[in-house]
Parts: sequence; C-alpha cells; structure tokens
Amino acid sequence: MHTFVLAGGCFWCLDAAYRALRGVSSVVSGYVGGTVENPSYEQVCTGRTGHAEAVAVTFDPDVISDDVILDAFFTMHDPRQLNRQGNDIGTQYRSAMFPADDQQRELFEAARDRAAEWWDGGIVTTIEPLGEFYPAEEYHQDFFAKNPTQGYCLAVAVPKVNKVRARFAEYVTA
Repeated sequence: MHTFVLAGGCFWCLDAAYRALRGVSSVVSGYVGGTVENPSYEQVCTGRTGHAEAVAVTFDPDVISDDVILDAFFTMHDPRQLNRQGNDIGTQYRSAMFPADDQQRELFEAARDRAAEWWDGGIVTTIEPLGEFYPAEEYHQDFFAKNPTQGYCLAVAVPKVNKVRARFAEYVTA
C-alpha cells in the first residue's frame, strides 16, 4: 500500500473524490504543513497555524497506479489558484503535495509537470516537507457521504467528484 498526503482546497472534496476510486482503501482528512501541534479546525481556519487542509490517501498500487492517484489530484482542483479554491480563501486551502521521501518527491514533481501540460496558466502547487499529519476531527471524516445534501457538498464537492468520475471512469467503484 502507498499513502500520499495532498492538499487542494477543502478536504471534504478531495476525500469524496478519492473515495469514489477503486483501489483506494482509506482517506483521512487532516492538517499538515503548519507549526501548531495537534491543531483544531477552528485554529486552522484562522490561517495562522500554517497548516493546509489535506488528505492522506492510502491505495493499492496494483489496482490504481501512483500516476492515476496524482493525476486525479490535479483533476479535482484548480492548481493555478494561489492559496484558495473558489470561495475558500487562505493558505489553509493551498495546493500542495507533501512527499514522505525522495521517491514520492520525484513522482509529485512529474505529476505537477504533467498537469502543467493540460492546465492553461502557471501551476502554483508547492511540494513541501511532510512533517506531522494530524487527522481532523471525526465529523470531517467522510463528510460528503454523511452529508450528501449539505449545500457546500452539492455546490462544490459534487462537480469535483463528477469530474474525477468522468476522467477516471475505469477506476470508479460501483
């Protein structure tokens, strides 16, 4: 199993999109890249902790490749938006990748280069040291499945999930 830690706006959207893919065994929403130990959602939302909302995606590379997981990441959010995704604004919503080792760093750099070929404009996705990943509060875990009619989920998460489902149809779970 492989685990990638990725940030691309609100973690609810990344969580929902990755859970739709075959071979993904776990998605944990959390906080990474900051300076406060065990931050709360309220602290991260201030933008003063340095953390990004992120997901730790664990998957079976024999079922779904590293490249597909990473290409899906660049499909489900706009990597050209600096410190934001749509109306979610602040460094906590930055587009960032957090490699666990040099091999992951190389995979992440290659994926960012591939994404630059299909996105017009400059990619602002950063590659940052992993550091400590703190799981978010329980109510954030699998949020979309627990709240499918919530306004944000309908307006923001559904289009992102649908975009990933369309582009990676051969990997979509039943």
